[in-house]
Amino acid sequence: MDQAALEAPAALDLGPAWQHDFARLGPDFVTELRPTPLPDPHLVSVNRLLAGDLGLDADRLAGAESVAAFTGNQPLAGSRPLAGVYSGHQFGVWAGQLGDGRAILLGGIATPQGVQELQLKGAGRTPYSRGGDGRAVLRSSIREYLCSEAMHGLGIPTTRALLLTGSPQPVPREEMETAAVVTRVAPSFVRFGHFEHFAARGQLGALERLADYVIDTFYPQCRDSGRAGGNRFAALLEQVSERTAATVAQWQAAGFCHGVMNTDNMSILGLTLDYGPFQFMDAFVPGHVCNHTDQAGRYAYNRQPNVAYWNLYCLGQALLPLIGDEELAVAALESYKTVFPSELEARMRARLGLAQAGPEDRRLIEGILALLAAGRVDWPIFWRRLAEGVAGGDLEPVRDLFPDRAGFDAWARDYRDRLAGEAGEPGERMLRTNPKFVLRNHLCESAIRQAKLGDFSAVETLLRLVQSPFGEHPEHEDLAGFPPDWAAHIEISCSS
Repeated sequence: MDQAALEAPAALDLGPAWQHDFARLGPDFVTELRPTPLPDPHLVSVNRLLAGDLGLDADRLAGAESVAAFTGNQPLAGSRPLAGVYSGHQFGVWAGQLGDGRAILLGGIATPQGVQELQLKGAGRTPYSRGGDGRAVLRSSIREYLCSEAMHGLGIPTTRALLLTGSPQPVPREEMETAAVVTRVAPSFVRFGHFEHFAARGQLGALERLADYVIDTFYPQCRDSGRAGGNRFAALLEQVSERTAATVAQWQAAGFCHGVMNTDNMSILGLTLDYGPFQFMDAFVPGHVCNHTDQAGRYAYNRQPNVAYWNLYCLGQALLPLIGDEELAVAALESYKTVFPSELEARMRARLGLAQAGPEDRRLIEGILALLAAGRVDWPIFWRRLAEGVAGGDLEPVRDLFPDRAGFDAWARDYRDRLAGEAGEPGERMLRTNPKFVLRNHLCESAIRQAKLGDFSAVETLLRLVQSPFGEHPEHEDLAGFPPDWAAHIEISCSS
C-alpha cells in the first residue's frame, strides 16, 4: 500500500444506505469531486430533532469523526460527492451558467422520511465557483442553520439543516471572517435554474431526462393521462406552480422576506431554498426590502408573489420545448393565480382564528393589514397578542399597539361579531397558529456575536425555541419582546 493510502482518513459509515439517482443523470449534470478540507474543524451545533427524524444517532453526529466528515475532511462511506451545474436569472437578468459554487452533494440516504439528500454548503471550490472561494462564513451559516429550522417549526416547506461545523480558517468578506459548513437536507436540491440551463443550451435530451427524473421521483401523478391534456411536462409545470403558490402564501402570512428570489434559488419541490439575506419582519411595512444589495427593491415583501410568478414563467419557457404547446404552458401557469390568493386567504383566516370561510373575511383581512401598515405595527407581537387576547377575552393589549385607536376599535367590533359565529375555541387555535418566538434579525445577530467568541449557547437556545415557536418558554420571555433600537440598523446582504 502506498504512503498516500496509509495517510488517507478512513471513511465514516453513517449507517443508512446511500442512493445516487441524481448523479446517474450523467456528466452533463454533475462533476464528481471531493470537498476541500478545513483546518481544525469543530462542532457548532447538531440538530437533534432532525437527526431523530432521519433515524440518525445525534450523539454520534456530534463526535469528532463525524465533525471531520461533515466539514469535508473525511469521506463518508458510500457517499459520492459531486457539484451540479445550473443557470438562472439573478435580479431579473439572465446570468448564464451558475451551479454549485460552494455546495457539494454527498448523495441521498434512506430515512423514515423517505430518501433525503445531504449537501455540504461551504465545502470548497467547484468548477462552478466563478472566481469565488467556495466557502461559507460562520455568520451566514448560523443564519441558514437557524432559519431553515424556524421555517420547519412554522410548518413552511423548506430545506433543513442537520449539522453546523466551524473552522478557524480565515475567509475574506467585507471583513475577515471564519469558515463554516452547513449540512443541508432535502428530498432534492433541483432548482428552476437546472431546467433553464439545458433549455438555454439547446440540450433538449438532457432537459427531457431531467424532467422525467423529477416527474418519476417526485411527481408521478403527472403521468396521469387526465392531467394537463395528457402532457406530462405541462402537468409538471402546473404542479410546481401550485406548490410554489402555496409556499409563497405561507411566506406572506408569516411576514417572511426571502431577499434573493433568483430563479436559481427556487426549488422544483416548492421548498424554501438558499437562506441568505432573509428576514422575518419587525414592523409591518409592505414594501420592506430586507436585502441591502437589492437597491431597486425587486424582492420587497409585497413583490414576492409576483416575482414567484415571474420565476415560474421562466420555468415555463424552459419547459416549453418539451410541452410543445404554448397554450398548455400558459394554462399550467394560470394555476398559480388561483392557488396563491386562496392559500393566502386561508392562512390569514387561520391567523385570525377563523376555521370556516365567511363572506366578510377578505374585508376583515384587508382591514387589519391596512391598519398594521399605517401604524407600522410590530407584526409578530400583534398576532401573538391577538391570539392571547381572543383566548383571554381582552383585546386591550392589542389596541395599545395601534396609533389609530378608533380605527382598531371599528375593526375589532366587526372581528368580534365574526368570531361569535365560530365553533370551538378560536383563541386556542390561534395560539397554535401565531408563534410567540420568531427568528428576528437581532436575535440572529446576538447569537452570531457570541459564536464569534466561541460561545454557541445562544445558537442552541434559538434552535430549541424556533423548533417549538408556539410554546410559552417562560424562561426566555425576553426573546419574544420588541426588537431593540439597534435592530433597525442591521444590514443583511448577499455576502456570505
